[in-house]
Amino acid sequence: MVNKIRLAAAVLILLRVHPGMAAVILKEETKVAWEAYLQETNAAMQARLQPGAHFLWLDDELGRAEKIRKALRIAPVGAHIPKKVPSGLIHDWLGVGFIPNVKIEDILRILRDYDRYKEIYRPGVIDSISHGTDGMKDLFSMRLVNKSVVAKTALDTDCEVSYFRVDDRRWYSISNTTHIQEVDKFGTPEQRTLPEDQGTGLIWRLSSITRLEERDGGVYAELEAIALSRDIPAAFRLVVTPIVRRVSKDSLATSLHQTKLAVDDSMARRKRETPDH
Repeated sequence: MVNKIRLAAAVLILLRVHPGMAAVILKEETKVAWEAYLQETNAAMQARLQPGAHFLWLDDELGRAEKIRKALRIAPVGAHIPKKVPSGLIHDWLGVGFIPNVKIEDILRILRDYDRYKEIYRPGVIDSISHGTDGMKDLFSMRLVNKSVVAKTALDTDCEVSYFRVDDRRWYSISNTTHIQEVDKFGTPEQRTLPEDQGTGLIWRLSSITRLEERDGGVYAELEAIALSRDIPAAFRLVVTPIVRRVSKDSLATSLHQTKLAVDDSMARRKRETPDH
């Protein structure tokens, strides 16, 4: 879930061969487009809560649930992702999976253990800390890094997640970054934190919607991961866009897999610690 730093990794590849792109400032028109997109996404989520609507995407088509129980499904939300907006790109991907023999509270226990994100989601997350909760809204911070692409760049993020209980078997959450600052020349003596909304533009904003439903002997999990990045110049777009899509797919699959591994490990540990009766 939190490896979304890789969603625009192809932009970093571009920076390595095109130094003139190295520094930009997030424009107001790009922020406006991002907020409008999030409003549409949240409206679509609310529509899934209406009587007669399908809470899960996998129920929109007969037979999907059976396929998801066998394998993850990762795909862009719509045919034109990444979506071009003024001076930016919006990356919107949906990952769907099934974890057998668990309950929703087992999933939530992992998702809300922010202090352990640096263990669960390494190497994409190298530091994480919880800043408290009021029961339904959590605050936390993460330092994200992608050493496989550019070793000297990291992102410091502040995040908030709101959780909503639909009923005994269905929950959803909405997560947003409230602050993102790029750490320039990360890991070197020249390391410095840049002002907000300045830098390479690898990631300007992050958001996600998670839906959980307990049934069929386990929990179905749907994660829609959304990111805002700088634009790709038209001359490079044809080559770079397929890379962005591939990296996005791999990143989301990795995040879901890491979550499942953490849930499985937690269940196994609790089982070992529970005395036999």
